[in-house]
Amino acid sequence: MATASPGRPPVFAIAGLQGTGKSTLSAQLAKAGGARGLNIVVLSIDDFYLTRRERLALARQVHPLLATRGPPGTHDVGLAVRTVDALRRMRRGSVACLPRFDKISDRRLPPSRWRPVRSKPDLIIFEGWFLKVPPESERALRRPLNALERTEDRDGVWRRYCNEALKDYAPLWRRFDRLLFLQGPGFEIVPSWRWQQEQTLQAAHPGRSAMTRAQVERFVLFFERVSRQALRCLPAIADETLRIDARRRIRR
Repeated sequence: MATASPGRPPVFAIAGLQGTGKSTLSAQLAKAGGARGLNIVVLSIDDFYLTRRERLALARQVHPLLATRGPPGTHDVGLAVRTVDALRRMRRGSVACLPRFDKISDRRLPPSRWRPVRSKPDLIIFEGWFLKVPPESERALRRPLNALERTEDRDGVWRRYCNEALKDYAPLWRRFDRLLFLQGPGFEIVPSWRWQQEQTLQAAHPGRSAMTRAQVERFVLFFERVSRQALRCLPAIADETLRIDARRRIRR
């Protein structure tokens, strides 16, 4: 576990599979801190997706499945590191800007629309679904895990690329001072939870195209392998693990 440098705000990381409530918990913590006079800044790994152009380039050069955002290897780790460092180095009168990604249009918003932070945070919360997940062994990668891997990644190029990419996130992981893992009941609940998220997103943006239930069912297959690795490994890696049931109630 890292230790925050004197005078620099600590980074509290929250990991958990899709739909476990990471974003909700982060917002609640920020609101509670604000009521006590604390400036808490929340970041998400989703803020740092590669642009669509960059992902399409990976799709041409490495594997077509890399056009889809979300799995390891589809984030701008350097941008995430620079953003965290900028927040931690803030001085009186300085401004740090937080990247924003529009999931509906699948694009990173231009810097002119990034959210400015005008005072040094007391705490940084960083949430994401695969924070600190270690790579699998080569042996584990040999057999396809689901229909997506069997039909669209028969030679294993995509899953090996994503697995190797997990190592590239180490500079970001090293900036976390503590890690909380929200451990759901299993990957089987993720499609339903992800569909709930999609419905919420659609309600907040009426009239804009979004995924259907069938598309969500396929989309979660992109995350199954690393999600199952998270369920196996993160309880031993995290500083604290909270077990939650299918209704997102804390069991321990």
